[in-house]
Amino acid sequence: MKLVTFIARDGNTYTGSLDEPSGLILGLIGAGFHAALDVITAGITQPPEDRACPLFKLAEVQLLAPLPNPPRIFLIGLNYRDHAIEARLQIPKSPVVFLKLPTAIIGPGAPIVLPVNSSEPDYEAEFAFVIGRGGYRLSADEWRTHVYGYTIVNDVSARDVQNASSQWSLAKSFPTFCPLGPAIVTADEIPDPHALAISLTIDGVVHQNSNTRELIFQVPKLIEFISSITPLLPGDIISTGTPSGVGLGRTPKRWLQPGETVSVTVDGLGTLTNPVVAE
Repeated sequence: MKLVTFIARDGNTYTGSLDEPSGLILGLIGAGFHAALDVITAGITQPPEDRACPLFKLAEVQLLAPLPNPPRIFLIGLNYRDHAIEARLQIPKSPVVFLKLPTAIIGPGAPIVLPVNSSEPDYEAEFAFVIGRGGYRLSADEWRTHVYGYTIVNDVSARDVQNASSQWSLAKSFPTFCPLGPAIVTADEIPDPHALAISLTIDGVVHQNSNTRELIFQVPKLIEFISSITPLLPGDIISTGTPSGVGLGRTPKRWLQPGETVSVTVDGLGTLTNPVVAE
């Protein structure tokens, strides 16, 4: 199932199951679900066979971030070996975990707004997973029972703000710095999350191109590590890091500019596209 959140022609916000071949969205309000977090918490991974569920045309709605209100957004730094090298940092021996604030979330098509107090805005294509059944001190061997689904994140980052401090979270939490979507694809549709091509283009030019098999710390390890410190909650998003090719690692450095369009593509998850504008 591809779980989406959208604004319909009546102006209301709904959650639903997207069927891409038909271009239709089955609204889950008829099954009693008003928000994506409720669907995830309930563990719903198949569209209900309920005639009370309304149908919406994808072409007539505005897609939002599929999960606009996750409890937390965890991000993993330096989780691709080639990215750690281009950043001139040591290969981590344990996961480097930081947070991105939910107020940074936007959906597909919404503009990334470059703040006036940063001159080094960067892009980061990331593959993310969403926790379904949470818990404390979870076993890596049981990771599949805790993953609800997968989605795409663009970890937009203000590098000058980031490099001014040892703490990264604020530099990555400006409004609009967390494009998310276009859908959450339930785990049953992705047999192996560690074999997915991931790429990022700016105005059609490829800047990042890798595969999730290159992750240093894969999904099972991340679940075990983070939950050994804090209980994971239904709806928590864990974004697994970015491969090489970011603007920071280029010579000369390459920052996002107003008027550009950024697209992140991950096999099986679709493409997340956002225009870039100045504040």
